[in-house]
This record gives sequence, structure tokens and C-alpha cells, in this order.
Amino acid sequence: MAATNNAQYTYQATRIATATKEQLLLITYDIGIKACRTAENAMNAKTPDYDTANKEIIRTQEVIRELMVTLNKERGGDMADKLMQLYEYMYQLLVEANMKKETENLKTVRGMLEELKQTWESALMQLLRKYQEEHPDDKDLQNAMNELEGNKPETPAVSYAKPSAAAVKNAKAGSFTLAG
Repeated sequence: MAATNNAQYTYQATRIATATKEQLLLITYDIGIKACRTAENAMNAKTPDYDTANKEIIRTQEVIRELMVTLNKERGGDMADKLMQLYEYMYQLLVEANMKKETENLKTVRGMLEELKQTWESALMQLLRKYQEEHPDDKDLQNAMNELEGNKPETPAVSYAKPSAAAVKNAKAGSFTLAG
């Protein structure tokens, strides 16, 4: 069991260390979504586990704070301001969920996080597709796109779960300005 946990930790550490800013944002959303779901399950258990629920709600609050800190208000303008208001609202819902020991606010926050994550994923995929059209010979990008879309890579070479840093940098071309 310890070897499995160590392998999972190593995988996660590598995933985070090699991620782009956009991928880190998606990972952050995933952490928040998972923590909300775990807190909901702990509260809804036959014998509610409020200690676990509290721990996971606090983890979700930490995710929200991280999302707030990474907003770039100068580049994001009005959109960043609106996201900040949304994050503040989500944070307040989490405080109330923890105090009242009710899951409704957790479901609301989880739904918001899922929707935001899906929006960012869609935007990133659009940018990557545009870059792919402009660079059809980029096999690393093609393999990454195939993996992201659930298809097998075109070539048997090593493929990555993400495009090269240069491809992502070129593809974003001024987008995703809300992340620091």
C-alpha cells in the first residue's frame, strides 16, 4: 500500500512540476471539486464524519483563496473583478456549509467549480486547435491533442498528456490573462 501511495505522490508531483499555468489552473479546480465531493460524502454518510468534512471544506477554501490570489486584475480587467466576486461568494458559501453542516452550499460550490473548469478547458482546446491548424507538422502537439480527445497518438513515439511548452505559449497568444 505504501508503494502505491508513493507512486501516486510521485506522479502528482511530476504532473504539477511540469504543468503549464493553464494546466495548473485546471488541476486547482480538480482539487477543489474533489474536496467538495469528499466533504459532501462525509456529511451524507450514515454516520456523518464532520472532521473529514471540515478538513475538505478547508481544503476547498484554500483552493478558492489560491484562485483569488492568482487573478491578474490588471490584465483581466472587468472579467477578473467578476471572477473575484464569484470566488468571494463561493468562499462565503463554504464558510456557511461548514458552520451549518449542510451539503447544499457544497453542491453549489462544486457545480460552480465544475463549470469554471469546463469553460477553461474549452477555451484552451480552442486555442490548441487553432495552433494545430497553423502548425500541422507539430507531431508532439498532434499526439497531445489526440490524448486529450481520447484518441490514440498518431506515432508510436513517446507522447505527453500536454503539448510542448513552446506550443502552449504560442497557442495562448495573449489569452488566459486572468491567471498570474
